Amino acid sequence: MIPDMPSDTSSSIFVLFGAACFLLIVATIGGELLRLRLSPKGAHPTVETYVTRLHSWWAMVFLLSIALLIGPAGVTLLFAFASFAALREFLTLTRKTKADHWALIAAFYLAFPLQFLFVWWGNSTLFSIFIPVYAFLILPILSVLRGAGNNFLSRISETQWGLMICVFCVSHVPALVTLDVEGSTGRSVLLIAFLVLVVQLGDLAEYYAGRRIGKKRIAKSVSPKTREGVACGAAFATLIGTLLFWISPFAPWEAALIAFTVYMIGVGGSLVLAAIKADRGVKNWGHLIPGQGGFVDQMDSVVFAAPLFYHLARYFGT
Repeated sequence: MIPDMPSDTSSSIFVLFGAACFLLIVATIGGELLRLRLSPKGAHPTVETYVTRLHSWWAMVFLLSIALLIGPAGVTLLFAFASFAALREFLTLTRKTKADHWALIAAFYLAFPLQFLFVWWGNSTLFSIFIPVYAFLILPILSVLRGAGNNFLSRISETQWGLMICVFCVSHVPALVTLDVEGSTGRSVLLIAFLVLVVQLGDLAEYYAGRRIGKKRIAKSVSPKTREGVACGAAFATLIGTLLFWISPFAPWEAALIAFTVYMIGVGGSLVLAAIKADRGVKNWGHLIPGQGGFVDQMDSVVFAAPLFYHLARYFGT
């Protein structure tokens, strides 16, 4: 089972919440000044999107802080909800026939709850292999029993990738609390704060810098991300990771290296999901989060970074 959170962890969460609020206040003031200067009537789309994203970030910081204070149960429920919403968004954009109904039912009502149940039990073996091995083998069987039909390979692959990205990868975030961190029993919940703050604040810095000074796009056909923006985001993420080493089991240099690594894999994940959106001909995965689309749009970087961070934390910190 997931261990209980010790009382001294709450004070660390409050410190992180205060620091995040301070950064958001600074960013919000900067955004409002930019709006007064460049977009007094809401005519500058980049500035307006940046300000709207900041407003959404305030809500997300509050939700994550509350979940962390509740402890493992709050974190697991929060990311299970986000995972379910993301899976729904992802599969909504895929091609399906009647032959896929059993596979979809199994994905939503069998694979998804079992994956998070294995996380709750702290069974690292089962949650590491259940979806990429057993679910990947069973889902095509369920579809073919109903009749393969046209585009069978692409249809079943879309369902498998939906589970892989939206459930398997996301489940590695609450799985962090199952780690027995050396020298700080029960404080592994703070690893979630480390991951989310490093990746998301790096993304925020990349978005701002990329639109202000960015010139050379990384993947012109699918994303506005630029080399300059990503460089600024990576530097800021590395700085944040170094400053947050005290909530992790890592030495400062380890925290810096891990922060840089997970941010860069997160950038890659963002590009992959942007390419999928371009292939589907849509701008956003959904519209639930103002200024940021759906849950998949918001979690794209964290989704790809979470499994890598889990294994790095397990190697360096346990």
